[in-house]
Amino acid sequence: MKSRSDDLELFLTVIDCGGFSAAAKELDIPVAKISRAIQRLEERLQTTLLTRTTRKVNLTTEGETFAGHVRTGLNQLEQAEEFLRVSKETPVGRLRVDAASPFMQHQIIPHVQEFCEAYPQIQLELNTSEGIINLLEKQTDLAIRIGALEDSTLHAKLLGRSPLHLVATGKYLERYGLPKTPEELEKHRLLGFTSPTSLNNWPIEGGVYINPTLSTNSGTILRDLCLADSGIACLSNFMVSNDIKDGKLIPVLNGLITSTSRELVQAVYYRNTSLSSRIRVFLDFFAAKFNL
Repeated sequence: MKSRSDDLELFLTVIDCGGFSAAAKELDIPVAKISRAIQRLEERLQTTLLTRTTRKVNLTTEGETFAGHVRTGLNQLEQAEEFLRVSKETPVGRLRVDAASPFMQHQIIPHVQEFCEAYPQIQLELNTSEGIINLLEKQTDLAIRIGALEDSTLHAKLLGRSPLHLVATGKYLERYGLPKTPEELEKHRLLGFTSPTSLNNWPIEGGVYINPTLSTNSGTILRDLCLADSGIACLSNFMVSNDIKDGKLIPVLNGLITSTSRELVQAVYYRNTSLSSRIRVFLDFFAAKFNL
């Protein structure tokens, strides 16, 4: 093989990070090391893979094609190595998990230490994304997704369904009053999402689409705004069940919430993954912990 796997991994990191300096910062290595690796690749392949300017790095046509094959090849190499590991009783190796920040904060982080003690040979890496990511591009093994799935190439395991609540603080409701009908919501400060805007379809009988008084792309920020007496928000039970239990948030129009307003919570990974042992123990462990 003309190209060493270390150089190939550095090549992909440069692409994913958008430049040599960003890749060096991500990997905590000198820029010169990355530059030498790309130079070696191009010399061995006798092909220019990247075009460089002072501000940006772009793939050439040959580089783009090569990068696609490299991702597939490195994934197959990792699968081959993993095949040797799965024969062991104890799952070993890295497991990269991605979830929306609210789910990570409320459902995963509280139990991470216990998981690490139970499976000390798994190197857990936790990342958060507000939108749907490409698992291969982000080198992610497992993602927790809320809502319906569109990518049929992914294997999905249903973890549960989380009810939705309209909630506000007692202090806010004392100031603005408790709405008793959907029409009265128009007189209130409504907290919603900048994206996806479909989340501003509130699950009230008859359907209510809100124009938020205040909006954000983060469920975590939305909950914080709600707790800060900023208005009424529609949030998943996995985020606010404890807040409701502790009296920090009060359900609004509870009797008018549709019975089908439950968000799907699913774990997804590629069907051909060879990480089954690590994924299996992760899902088995956390499925028993989730409070959806």
